[in-house]
Amino acid sequence: MTRGSEPGARRRKWITVAALGVVLAAMTTLVAFSVPIYRAFCAATGYNGTTQRATEASAKVSDRTVTVRFATDVAPGLPWRFVPLQGPVKVKLGEEKLVFFRAQNLTGKPIVGHAAFNVTPAQAGLYFNKIQCFCFTEERLAGGASADMPVDFYVDPKFATDPDTKDIDTITLAYTFFRSVDPAGAKNLSRFTASPKPDPHRGAALFAESCATCHDFDRNKVGPRLGGVVGRTAGTAAGYDYSPALRHSGIRWSKETLNRWLAGPQRMVPGVKMPVHVEDATMRRDIIAYLATRGRTASGASIAKTRTAATAAQPAPRRRAE
Repeated sequence: MTRGSEPGARRRKWITVAALGVVLAAMTTLVAFSVPIYRAFCAATGYNGTTQRATEASAKVSDRTVTVRFATDVAPGLPWRFVPLQGPVKVKLGEEKLVFFRAQNLTGKPIVGHAAFNVTPAQAGLYFNKIQCFCFTEERLAGGASADMPVDFYVDPKFATDPDTKDIDTITLAYTFFRSVDPAGAKNLSRFTASPKPDPHRGAALFAESCATCHDFDRNKVGPRLGGVVGRTAGTAAGYDYSPALRHSGIRWSKETLNRWLAGPQRMVPGVKMPVHVEDATMRRDIIAYLATRGRTASGASIAKTRTAATAAQPAPRRRAE
């Protein structure tokens, strides 16, 4: 090789090294941003059942309804119990709905978890909008503690016009909690832990979710009206067809007797009509606190006002303009 050819060979080597460096840098950048890019793609398209995020509910509410079911799971390595606090709910398209999930740390040490989520059928993901959800952040739960976590959502009315979804009548919202691989900066789930004092605002949300199908405050429905129930004698709401067992029970509704009633109506008064009960003591306490704030409402009030008030009463990271 001649001496004059050596500089050209060196230049070619450096060009090759530089080109390889550029390719390596590009590949590193692609790997680093692949997960965010994939997530953005899923959020934009609803791919694989990815839900959407919203800051407020739809301005339109359709008469079309859809049933939303809830499924929960905990990945191996995370010693938590994680369950929905309600069964399937039926919602109108565009209607804002508030539901709750309970997480419990089964160990004596704090643990950080992260929830993955999706909806099925997958094509419904494009129309399932979450306004508030615990799944957006790393969550720390103290040892032995439990927390009732809210999810605020609605299903876009466009769900009814898309050929891929217009015939779907049931959506399943599923969560799986994993042990976090990035626990630094995690939020504390204690912000959702039940207050040591009765909370009528939480009770309003729980009433709207669990009781409003059968009860109103100024009129009888499947169950008797509940306006002014605290202090009233059982079986005396005008116009309601009570069971003889409750009508002759002589019970006067107080916070204590309502607590026993909600814990087990059939145990308290065998032969009554009410078939359901509220197992959790803090939920009963907060529902009763809310009932205590409600006297008989003005004629014409409806349970829709109760649902609206319950949603407005929930603390959330955003608030819609009034």
